[in-house]
Amino acid sequence: MAKDPLFLLVVIAVGAVAIILLTGIGGFARGGDFNKKHANRIMRWRIYAQAVAIALILLYVYLRRGG
Repeated sequence: MAKDPLFLLVVIAVGAVAIILLTGIGGFARGGDFNKKHANRIMRWRIYAQAVAIALILLYVYLRRGG
């Protein structure tokens, strides 16, 4: 499974979502100017990255089940 390129792409996508989410949470916790400038943009990026990750996960499951 670790040598499967689609699986590695799914892992990278999920990792990107986690990094974006943690950046947003850190900005909320810190507050201040960074949060005012970037909070909405970071959460939008998270939603886009999450949609891509979910699509890749569904594609992976579909292709590996013999679809």
